[in-house]
Amino acid sequence: MKLKKILHQLNIPAQCRRYRVPLWQCPQFLFPIMGIVIIGAAVIAYLIGTRYIKDPEIIALIVLISSGVLFILTYIITISFERLAEVSRMKSEFISIVSHQLRSPITNLSWAIDILMSRGLRGAEKKQLEYFKILKENSGRMKELVQDLLDVLRIEEGSLLIRKEKISLVEIVKSLIFKFQPFALSSNVEIKFDFDKNLPEIFTDSHQIKVVIENLLDNAIRYIKRKGEVKIRLRKKENEVLFEIKDNGVGIPEEDQKYIFQKFFRSKSGTKQQGSGLGLFITKSIIERLGGKIWFESEEGRGTTFWFTLPIK
Repeated sequence: MKLKKILHQLNIPAQCRRYRVPLWQCPQFLFPIMGIVIIGAAVIAYLIGTRYIKDPEIIALIVLISSGVLFILTYIITISFERLAEVSRMKSEFISIVSHQLRSPITNLSWAIDILMSRGLRGAEKKQLEYFKILKENSGRMKELVQDLLDVLRIEEGSLLIRKEKISLVEIVKSLIFKFQPFALSSNVEIKFDFDKNLPEIFTDSHQIKVVIENLLDNAIRYIKRKGEVKIRLRKKENEVLFEIKDNGVGIPEEDQKYIFQKFFRSKSGTKQQGSGLGLFITKSIIERLGGKIWFESEEGRGTTFWFTLPIK
């Protein structure tokens, strides 16, 4: 039993998976690396000492002192990283547990509201219908937040599932425009779509691409003040497909642009209800995981354009 426990402790990849951190941040990985550094430093100190110092006892003392100082520093650094890794593990577990616990009651709440609105409210007053619409809208937002938190957790753990298949990006964009049409009309926004003829199908994950385009389209509509338009364009560029989405909204302030893909960041320029600040972080992570690139240009008061590329094969 003790041997099994010792072997488990020596299994560095398993310990790193326990903490849910990359290998280079794992305390069990850092400790042997720092040990190699200490040995290297001791050898270097010895070689330098033999060149400039004649007394071997002084050389030995210098090597011992330098090795001891480095060992103490290594221990302190390793313990600090272990505490940080433990906090990271607890954070990940907390998000996972809370998200999964919230998903079922939120889904049940949404179903109950749908049933009440479709069947049981024919004779209800207009005010009651408004209240149910508010409940439905807020349950939808909570469900989106839970899903975003789970996606971020999977991205950080490297466990985001990618299932590639041959898809038509044109058809996906058309279906999402249809889905967002009510939101666009209520926001007084017109969506325009243009694409190259004979655009080839691409080999990628259809679900994850839908998440990406939904996030970009939702942001484009949400950040338009009063009346505006969103232009989407698809075209072939060498061995890639280039997606472009342009709006004439409020734009992103220059001081905010460097933070735009960070978790929980929300620009101060938003004029309508803002989300969790996770959408663009998830979007960038998915695009890079699928082998593409994403970038943007924005001018405050004049709008924003996002581009991303995906390999065709």
